[in-house]
Amino acid sequence: MILTVTMNPAYDMTYRVERFERGREHRVLSVEQRIGGKGINVSRVLNQLGKYSRATGFADHMFSATAELELPVDFVHALPWIRRTVVISESGDGTATSLWEPGARLNEPYAVDQLKVRVAGMLNDSGGMVVSGSLPGGVADGVPAELARTALAAGVPTICDVDGRALELAAEVPGVVLMPNRDELERLTGASADTAQEVVAAVRPLIERGVRAVVATRGARGMVAVTASGAWSAVSPEPMAGNPTGAGDAAAAAVIAALAAAPEPDWAALVADAVATSAAAVVIPVAGEIDRALRERLAPDVVVTEVEVVSGGTAS
Repeated sequence: MILTVTMNPAYDMTYRVERFERGREHRVLSVEQRIGGKGINVSRVLNQLGKYSRATGFADHMFSATAELELPVDFVHALPWIRRTVVISESGDGTATSLWEPGARLNEPYAVDQLKVRVAGMLNDSGGMVVSGSLPGGVADGVPAELARTALAAGVPTICDVDGRALELAAEVPGVVLMPNRDELERLTGASADTAQEVVAAVRPLIERGVRAVVATRGARGMVAVTASGAWSAVSPEPMAGNPTGAGDAAAAAVIAALAAAPEPDWAALVADAVATSAAAVVIPVAGEIDRALRERLAPDVVVTEVEVVSGGTAS
């Protein structure tokens, strides 16, 4: 079982329009609503990959009951209401515009402690864990790092896909895997992360301080995976147009599936699969799903390049 933790879930709303223009009325062609949140999206993709996943985190009773119709879940009921995320998807070229609500504040004083106990109780049956997404009010920035330490102490591979101060604290956890995008990585390291070489140079101090790996997601330019043993850049063989909202979650699903399957994975193959899985999510209008046939077609042709690291922490 792979455990995912979503502390700030959402109802994902997708509005499809012919073409979106600021300041104008639009006739909506269709509306789709589903339960969402980064960790829930990871669980969905894992299930599509044939991996059993259970989702936990915070929710309210209605959200939890709805989620149970689709996924194995075990939420702490501590949110007074659930936020919405709105994606406006244009049918012409697939362009997506997103609006994110901030989310509610916890209304249970011991909710964080309950979540820690719940996660600890599920680790014996877990082959991996992903903590991802934003934090609701009332949750300290250090909670993702605390959950990661607990899981890693139990021998469970763990990914933290968080941002801001939560990412800074997670980066102090020995053995953790981080999955920042370019902006998150630049804020974390204070260094430019435009090219693959710059990514490796920026990430090296984190690896030296104990982070197991950093898989930096770079949109259409693919991903860069950096570990103590090497660094690899991977790019999709063809560009994908569509909704990128769930691409990072799909990549996280691919990475944790590989980490759960092998104590020492082939990182070049891992990042290639993550790129193919991410690309297969972009073409789906809603987050949390992938085009499995497209993933299988792309995977053999993903271009993987080893990024050489020279002394002094620079790359060439």
